[in-house]
Amino acid sequence: MATIVLGVGASHSTLMNTHWEETTHKAEAGRFRDALYATRDRIAAVAPDVVLIIGSNHFRGFWLDLIPAFTLGVGECISSGESGTPKGPQQVDVDFARHLANEVIESGRFDLAYSARLQIDHGQSHAIQYLLEGLDVPIVPLVVNVFAPPLPTFQRCAELATALRAAIAGYPKDKRVVVIASGGLSHQLPWPDWRDPHGEDEDFMVQAWLDGRENWSDYDVRRRQIIRAAEAAITPEFDDRVLDLFVGGKASELAEYSTSYVDEAAGNGAQELRTWLMMAAIMHYIPAERLAYEAVPEWLTGMGVAVLDPSNPYSPSQGTQS
Repeated sequence: MATIVLGVGASHSTLMNTHWEETTHKAEAGRFRDALYATRDRIAAVAPDVVLIIGSNHFRGFWLDLIPAFTLGVGECISSGESGTPKGPQQVDVDFARHLANEVIESGRFDLAYSARLQIDHGQSHAIQYLLEGLDVPIVPLVVNVFAPPLPTFQRCAELATALRAAIAGYPKDKRVVVIASGGLSHQLPWPDWRDPHGEDEDFMVQAWLDGRENWSDYDVRRRQIIRAAEAAITPEFDDRVLDLFVGGKASELAEYSTSYVDEAAGNGAQELRTWLMMAAIMHYIPAERLAYEAVPEWLTGMGVAVLDPSNPYSPSQGTQS
């Protein structure tokens, strides 16, 4: 049977790739990057056979013509390669992915969307770049809609994760599984609610999200300009509370969060915390180790790393923090 050997929650930002030299908070940026590399070493040490990556999509693989709440990649996986992230085909454990899809659907609890040709972006590929570099290990990508409301509730995300945990446990062959949650923590993207845009930039964004399926890259230059012009809105107090929940083995409390609460308390980008909640649920909410937390305004985001290790679930370390 499959065994889950490690869980990871890690923030992402393509500005790490494109604007490292312009980053003035170099010490904070370096500590966060070091934590990613330390986590990569932890992943390598447990020798996974497959990595389930739970992440978002920033309208480079999904568009407003069709937005499933949850989509599992069960075949080809193509990374869009924006902003220096990995580009092109990614190795997928197709047999394991299709087992998960089948078991979750057959359970009768979820009508999970699946894709035999899934395009991902840095919501998943940032983790591939920094956490799986040099590791010859296939992935199974799970995309959660966190940017096109109405969003799946946090509670529903936890319920799907429970179903996935059962499906993993039911896999008939020996397989070592690592689960990575990519995204968060607090940040505010200069993105509108697509249902009610205001102003030229927001109208442009919504049009890009609607029409970008065949030519998403044509919109990317202006998209990046809009993002670079945004002011950081990081909420360290919120991020600390969330990380404390993970360290204390109480991440299940995130299931009580609402979309509106997260928007108000930590910004629209913090809706990616759904991925962290799902990872924690798959890991039975064991206590986490906090490897890093850094507020990096040049990256617009509170950058955190946490590791959930089933071999040592009751000795969490606080690690480094700003």
